[in-house]
This record gives sequence, C-alpha cells and structure tokens, in this order.
Amino acid sequence: MAESLLFSVAESLLGKLASRAVEKASLAMGVYHDLQQMRVTMALVKALLLDAEQKKQQNNALSEWLRQIKRVFSDAEDIVDNFECEALRKHVVNTHGSVSRKVRRLFSTSNPLVYRLRMAREIKGIKNRLEKVAADRHMFGLQINDMDTRVVHRREMTHSHVNASNVIGREDDKKKIIELLLQDGNDTSPSVISIEGFGGMGKTTLAKLVFNDLIIDECFPLKMWVCVSNDFELRNVLIKILNSTPNPRNENFKNFEMEQLQNRLRNTLHRQKFLLVLDDVWNENRVKWNELKDIIDIGVEGSKILVTTRSHAIAVMMRTKSSNYYRLEGLSEEHSLSLFLKSAFDDGEERKHPQLVEIGKEILKKCGGIPLAVRTLGSSLVSRVNRQEWESLRDNEIWNLPQNEQDILPALELSYDQLPSYLKRCFACFSLAPEDFDISSFYVTLLWEALGFLPQPKEGETIHDVANQFLRELWLRSFLTDFLDMGSTCRFKLHDLVRDLAVYVAKGEFQILYPHSPNIYEHAQHLSFTENNMLGIDLVPIGLRTIIFPVEATNEAFLYTLVSRCKYLRVLDLSYSKYESLPCSIGKLKHLRYLDLSGNQKLEELPHSMYKLQNLQTLDLRGCIKLHELPKGIRKLISLRQLLVTTRQPEFPDKEIANLTSIETLELHSCNNLESLFEEIQISTLRFLNFSGCGSLKSFSFHAIKNLESLVIFNCSKLELSMGLGNEIPASRLKLLVLQSLSQLVTLPRWLRGSASTLHSLLIVGCNNLEELPEWLSNLNCLKLLMIEHCPKLLSLPDSMHHLTNLEHLEINDCPELCKRCQPGVGLDWHKISHIKQVIIGEPEE
Repeated sequence: MAESLLFSVAESLLGKLASRAVEKASLAMGVYHDLQQMRVTMALVKALLLDAEQKKQQNNALSEWLRQIKRVFSDAEDIVDNFECEALRKHVVNTHGSVSRKVRRLFSTSNPLVYRLRMAREIKGIKNRLEKVAADRHMFGLQINDMDTRVVHRREMTHSHVNASNVIGREDDKKKIIELLLQDGNDTSPSVISIEGFGGMGKTTLAKLVFNDLIIDECFPLKMWVCVSNDFELRNVLIKILNSTPNPRNENFKNFEMEQLQNRLRNTLHRQKFLLVLDDVWNENRVKWNELKDIIDIGVEGSKILVTTRSHAIAVMMRTKSSNYYRLEGLSEEHSLSLFLKSAFDDGEERKHPQLVEIGKEILKKCGGIPLAVRTLGSSLVSRVNRQEWESLRDNEIWNLPQNEQDILPALELSYDQLPSYLKRCFACFSLAPEDFDISSFYVTLLWEALGFLPQPKEGETIHDVANQFLRELWLRSFLTDFLDMGSTCRFKLHDLVRDLAVYVAKGEFQILYPHSPNIYEHAQHLSFTENNMLGIDLVPIGLRTIIFPVEATNEAFLYTLVSRCKYLRVLDLSYSKYESLPCSIGKLKHLRYLDLSGNQKLEELPHSMYKLQNLQTLDLRGCIKLHELPKGIRKLISLRQLLVTTRQPEFPDKEIANLTSIETLELHSCNNLESLFEEIQISTLRFLNFSGCGSLKSFSFHAIKNLESLVIFNCSKLELSMGLGNEIPASRLKLLVLQSLSQLVTLPRWLRGSASTLHSLLIVGCNNLEELPEWLSNLNCLKLLMIEHCPKLLSLPDSMHHLTNLEHLEINDCPELCKRCQPGVGLDWHKISHIKQVIIGEPEE
C-alpha cells in the first residue's frame, strides 16, 4: 500500500531538483545535464501516478511497477539530499572558517575527485533505472493527470469534548445505559455494565454522553474516566484511575509504590458512591481483572463500573450480569443519512442538491450504520457537488473486495483515497503512533519535518503553522478525534480503526516490530522496535530513514553498527535508553535531522563529532541529568530549529544559540544551575519557549524573545514573572501561555496585556497562591481557551468576563469555591460565563 504515497514523493523530489542548491552542486560536479534529464522523466512518471494509484488494486503487474518506481525515487531522494548536505557543509566552512589542519580534515571529503566520480556514476545509474521503468508505462494504458485536485474544504472549528448536539441517533441508547446505571441493587460490590460493539460504532461517544449527563452527576458524587486499551497492567491502571480523581496537591502518582497506590485509591473511594468508566478494554485475563476489582471493592452500595469493549468475552470475564450487557447496534437509515448530510454539507446546503442526497443514500447502504464510517466518508465529500465524484465513490470496486486484513472498513479506505496526496504520507506516519494516546502536534511536526513531508512555510509562517494546518485538514476529514486547538499547538487522538488504517496504508514502508512478528519488510524505511532483545544487526535495511529504539535499550553493538551502516537515517530516537556514550561515528550521519536522546540518565557527554550534523533540525536532550554541557561548536548546527535541553552547566551558551538563524523552539528542563538567560542577546527567530523545573532561574529578558508565540513556565519558583518590565506592556505575538506550579503567582503579570490581539489559549495550573484574575483579562479579545486547575485561593471570576465574546472553551477544576460559584444555572458567577460554547466545571468539593 505504501506505493499510494508516490505522488507526493515525486512532487517533493521535483521541487528539490529545481532548487538553486542542487543546480549549483550539479554544475560543479558535471552532472547537471543528467539531473535535468532525470527531472524530465520524473515529471512524466509523476503525471501517471494518480491514475496508476486508482487502478493498482485490479492489476498486480501495475502494483509491482509502482513498487519499482518507489525504490528508484527513494534512491534519487538520497542523492539529491547529498547535494543539499554538501551545500550546508560549504556554508559552515565559509561562515566559521577552518582554523586548523584538524578542522580542515574533518570538513573535507577525503578525495574530492573520487567523490565527484562516484556521485556522477550513481546519478547516471538512477537516471537509467528511472528511464527504464518510465518506458514500461505503455503496458498499463495510464492516463496523464499532473494535478492532484483533491483539496480539503475548511469549516468552522469546534471543541474536542463530546457535544450532544453533534451526536445523532444515540438518545435512546443513552437513556437505556443511564437506566442500567441507576438500577438499585442489593450487592455492595460495584456492578459492571458493558457497552459492546464493533469498532467505530460509537461506544466511547455514548459513554461520554452518559458520563456528562446531569442525572449521573447527581447520582454519583465521584466519577472517574480511564482509557484502558491494551494496557491492563495493574499499576498502570491504578495510576490512571487516581489521575482521574481530584488531586488538590497535584501529586505525581507515577512515583508511588504499589502499596501506596492501592491505599490512596481505597482512601479516595472510601464511603463514596462512584462511577468508574473503563473505556476500550481488551484484557481477557480474569486474574488481572480480579486484582483490580479487589482493590476498588470497598462496599459502597450503588457504585457502578461502565465498560466499553469490542468483545463479549471480556464482558463475561468481568462477570457482567446478563441484564447489564448492552450491544450497541448501527445507526438506522434515517439517522445515518442525517449524520452523513451533516458531515458532507454546510447547514441546509443539501436541499440544493437532491440528486446527490439520493446517491448518498445508496452509498450509506454499504456503511452498515457505523458512525465512524458514515462521518468519515461524508467529511471526504465536503463541498463537492460534482455528481460524477459521488457516483465514483458509490460504484468503487473496493466495496466488492474481501475485508482487508485488519478489518479496515472500505468506507475508511475510500476516505483515505480522497485525501490530497500531500496528506497521505503525513497520515501514514500515524502507523508508528502508540495506541490510545494523546498526541501533540509539536512532536508530529518534528517527525514530518525531519522526513521531508512538509513544504517550506510561506513568509510569516513557521513549519509548525504548516503542520497544524495539515492536522486541521485531517480533523476536518474526521481522521482525528478529541481535537483541541490551542493556537500555536493542538492535541488529538486516533480512533483504533483509523490507526489500523494508517498501519494498512503504510505497510511495506512503516513498521512496528513486535515479538510475535519480528520479520522486517525488505524495503522498510521507518522502523520502531518494541523490545530490547529484538535488536538485531543483519536484519536492518541499509536505506533506513527512521529507527525508534525501545525503552531502556542497552545493545551497544547494534547501535554502533547501525550508525556506521545506515548512512541515510533522518530520524534516530534513542529516548529513555541506557547508553553511557554514543559512537563518535554519529557525526557521519549527515542526513540526520531528528535526534532524540531524552531520558538518557546515564549519558554524561556527547561526541565532539556532533557539530558535523549540519542537517540536524531537532536535538532533544531533556532528562539527560548527568550531561555536563551542550556539544562543542553547537553554532555549527546551522539547520537546528528545536533544542530541548537538560544540562548541569551554570551558564547557557546563549550567544552561540543566537548564531543559529533557524532556531524556533527552546525548552529548558531541570537546568538547576542556570540563574539567568538572554541578558545580552536577542533571538528574533524564537517562537516557542519552555522553562520547566529550573529551580535557580531568576530572570530572563522578554525583549530578547519578543516574537514568541508560545511560552510555558512550569515549577520555576525563583523566576521573577514581571521579567523586569515593571508597568511596561510590550506588544507581542503570544498565542499560548501556560503558567503551572508557580507559588509566586498572585495575579497575572501586566505584560500579558500586550498580547491582547493575539493570545488564543491561557492555562493556569497548580498556582496555589493565585488570588485573582484582573479585570483587564477582558481585554484579551482573541482568547478562545481558558483552563484553570488547582488554584484553591481563586474565589471568583472578573465581572468583565462576559466581554470575552470569542472564548469558546472554559474549564475549571479543583478550585473549590470557584467551582461552586460557576455551577451551571445556579452559581453566583454563572451569568459571567453562560455565553461560552463549552464550559466544564469540576465538582464544588469542600
């Protein structure tokens, strides 16, 4: 299936071949003519790819032809990137000079003449291979189509939490589940109610509707929501349950021993009638379930456990009474059509296109009433009013094919086929994502950028803006769920079936290696290992672009061989490994763009050769608690955009950082010896700044970073939050501000007023001494999201809150008096916030 990604690969390659850097390098090496011929042939092949993608399923020979093209394109991309590497190397030499014989030797190719001859030979070889496969095109009768006209039509954004008005056809199901939860029983043990159904049927959505119902709020003083998925290890489940309970002291339960976890949970549940939702349960091991049930069985009559699962066997294992099984069926034809039209048309627009509505009814007969399939397919037709396009979907032969290997619904694959080509490669990356996990756009951006999947940002944009727009487009197509837009970043989840779809379409190129299926695809380019003992040496393809090591990796032989063997690596993820040192040969990975060393607690220093990684865009050193200092010559990492650091050094090399003209993100985590930052420099390119656990940090210059879009300050108790600005209020571009665990915060700093026309999201968490939100908060007229948690001294909201007319999402938790005043309909402050679309208020606990 990975051959469906070829069109966007061709577009990217053609763009690189036309670049000034490649032109100059090819002229210098005498291969300009060959590259231009390759470019012409590639453009011809590209014009046939869209038609070939549509016809490949019925023609095995065509699929093999596409696979051959994919291999040629991959080798061509490596060659073209070599030119870019050479251009970067020369730039560094010209900028920083070669002050010694040793440096000259490090920065030179061992024999330039031999290098030019080898490059010329490789380019001619690729040109000839490409011409050969291009000549074979006549066998397939392909039509020329050089423009991918599939686009994503924009719609107004909504919030991530379930909105009852957006859920169609589940009102009766909701009532029946609530009836089961409210049933009286004589049993003092919590009874289990199960919602069962096929993937994509809407089990989680239904559970959310129930969980957020006012009747449930009144009946169950304590409500807990846990997404279980494949992880049913008792310790992890206990931590998840505790994380969903009130936590006024903001404790980190991951640091608790097992006995502490059990005692804390039983104390929390003591004498409280509770509702525990266990969402997406896969565990069929009765012993594990009994261990959990013994802990939470505290004898409070009326407590309930609501389970969502695909398997009836799991419900039986959990000893669900027969009367408490609830099988969720597909939507009726009427409700399916309502959901489909709501997804495909703006409100009321369907009345203008009665013929399309009739075709839609025929399409829906093949969706089986599965809401995910109905919504996703409808979203793929947004604003498309061409009858032929609708008929093409209806008549597509994929509906007649046998079910795909991991139960990929034909409707989902059809929706994938409708994606613009530039989104397909990005979507395929989700095949490496962990299951049931909140995903941050920040890390998605790093991966997409490193692999070359993103176009160059336009003037005034960052690469994060481009990635966020791609994610919004996938959300608009219903490929992402629980989408929360925070201005400069966003968070989301993947439905299980959508992730399965990503695995399916990426097969052959992206692969997660599990113990039960350790064989690597012959032409795999992106690998993720799940266990340390699976690391082998001879199995790894030479052309690998991505490798993600398992947690606590220790196999040094594999690491050293990998670095010397896989010279085309773009992404190397060694996070939370146990290596004490890295191979010096890492400096030879000239294509490397993303190096993740976070959580390597034994790593004390980095190889000197790292300054040769001129392509490196992201260097993640968070949690490297023994690291003495950043690598020497960091100013030579001229492509560096993201630097995330934990270091022992007392003085940060900010002058060297200021020389990095591409730097956009700087995160400092637990840099406990650092006292000040940015005192004599200015970094105009910096957009994202994060201080976390820097206990000695006292000051930093706001003027040095006035172009920031995102600022996060977490647990920096000595930091002067006025930033030396006094009453001065500088204009800024700030979109996201997070203030967390700051005991010195009593009110919001006045400099925030300078972000009135830009601030999108404000999060205030764990600020125990925060006493007020100032009246000028209402000046933040672009604010869309406000979250306040664990601020016990905050007693009320400003009277001017109603002036925040753009505020769409307000969430307040663990602020006892404030939660009481903001209760819907009855709280003294409710009138100030009743205009907001989504308001989530925690329980007003004493």
